[in-house]
Amino acid sequence: MSYRLLITLLAFLAIGLALITLLIGPAGISPATSIASLLIGDRTDIFAIVMREIRLPRMLGGLVVGISLGVAGAAMQGYLRNPLAEPGLLGVSGSAALGAVLVLQSGLAGMFGLALPMAAIGGALLAAIVMLLVSGRSRSSLALILAGVALSALAGAVTSLVLNLSPNPFAASEIMFWMMGSLANISFDQLGLALPFMVAGWLLLFAARRSLDALSLGEDAAAGLGVNLRQLRLLVILGCAASIGAVTAIAGVVGFAGLVVPHLLRRLVGGEPGRLLLASALGGACLILATDIAVRLVAPDRDLKLGVVMAMIGAPLFLHLVWQTGRQEA
Repeated sequence: MSYRLLITLLAFLAIGLALITLLIGPAGISPATSIASLLIGDRTDIFAIVMREIRLPRMLGGLVVGISLGVAGAAMQGYLRNPLAEPGLLGVSGSAALGAVLVLQSGLAGMFGLALPMAAIGGALLAAIVMLLVSGRSRSSLALILAGVALSALAGAVTSLVLNLSPNPFAASEIMFWMMGSLANISFDQLGLALPFMVAGWLLLFAARRSLDALSLGEDAAAGLGVNLRQLRLLVILGCAASIGAVTAIAGVVGFAGLVVPHLLRRLVGGEPGRLLLASALGGACLILATDIAVRLVAPDRDLKLGVVMAMIGAPLFLHLVWQTGRQEA
């Protein structure tokens, strides 16, 4: 399959899934009524309110969340030259979640609607700064991996401590449900806050695509070709921090998409990290939208969380990848 054909198919699939997400839901609106309400319904029409304030931001949220997870996962796997790498390895997701947890626990989220996404994005950017400081001037990716593991463990420990010491069981319950990940409560205000960070992250990661292609030959070879490894690390860390932090800010913790999508598409793009970025962005959008559709169809009367379903899909595949890698090395 040619690269252009693959991108075209993924783009059409993403558009089709996006349209489906607009047409399904517990409100029981027919497809014709849904489209009419979205396009020409007035502000007093209950169906127009459902379409414009609930379904449309949920659909747009699914698109940008999937794009961010896909492109960040592809960039991480290309930078570390490891098909088992994912954006969460940098500790960005855990730090963003910690920022949101602190806001939820303190009650600021109830007082100011955008406090939660702002805190999550701030936590992600703080994690990026810490990663850059700790990894220092080393050109090796090993320091980055070790720093990410330590930061993830620290953020997880502090999050658990906050839950453990929480005097309010309702706040603890809200935190637990938020951390499961969902597109259900995304609003246009949240999208407006998070989207600039996502776009900035995408631009930084796509700016690194040629360097990632050179890095596939090895760090010494890439340096010999004129690639500035420190600048490349800066682009990858800041790009992943901005995009994944914004994802966590509006959708909670959604794992495995950044691992699964690039791995499945790698062979179709010839193993080139630069080409994999765009393919994974579209593939991530398709996977998140398809999973969100399944969430609403499988348990329409239950608040089934997107992150839970993604983990159920991604964890077995991750184990399969580890087993397959072990067989290849044996």
